[in-house]
Amino acid sequence: MWLSLNKEVYRRFHNLIIPAKNGTTQIDHLLVSPYGLFIVETKNKKGWIFGSEDQPKWTQSIYGKKYSFQNPLRQTYRQKKVLSEYLGIDESKIRAVVFFVGDCKFKTRLPENVIKSGLGRYIKQFKTTIIDALEIDTITVRLQRHALESTLSNKDHVQSLRERHNSTTVCPKCGSNLVERTARKGSNAGSKFLGCENYPKCRFTKNA
Repeated sequence: MWLSLNKEVYRRFHNLIIPAKNGTTQIDHLLVSPYGLFIVETKNKKGWIFGSEDQPKWTQSIYGKKYSFQNPLRQTYRQKKVLSEYLGIDESKIRAVVFFVGDCKFKTRLPENVIKSGLGRYIKQFKTTIIDALEIDTITVRLQRHALESTLSNKDHVQSLRERHNSTTVCPKCGSNLVERTARKGSNAGSKFLGCENYPKCRFTKNA
């Protein structure tokens, strides 16, 4: 899927597990270029895909059965924040794309950075230089060193996920504080729940 991208322009890193103040995040693929850093979150799904930017869960329909999976855009939201903090760069220099690699069909309208073909074409549409050569070299060296020296494993990342999602004080999505709120509308009006203090930018909630 990288055939149309020049290796000298787009420096590639794969399966990065990046440490954060509240656990880790795992990045399938990362491209470092003058036009930004590109996080590529891959999803191997077949069948029909239903979802929207705001839904916490998307749906896969295959062979008459339906399965839910986490909204991948929520994954990239955290990935961008963690990577920005780890590398010390502005989050606006990081772009994210969700790439479905299975034989699937989108049955609802999805954001333009959710695609199932043309990954190279999508990335190459960004042509404005926003990262200079010195910063690219600094980022590349940092990531190369991390890839060589990090002892973090996929097992560590899974354990980190469990701990984050069991927390009652820290948002597992963005790392902000969780605060107690009261539902104002709907069938749960008057009930208490935990919500991210970074709302509305982060819409994570859980039962109190």
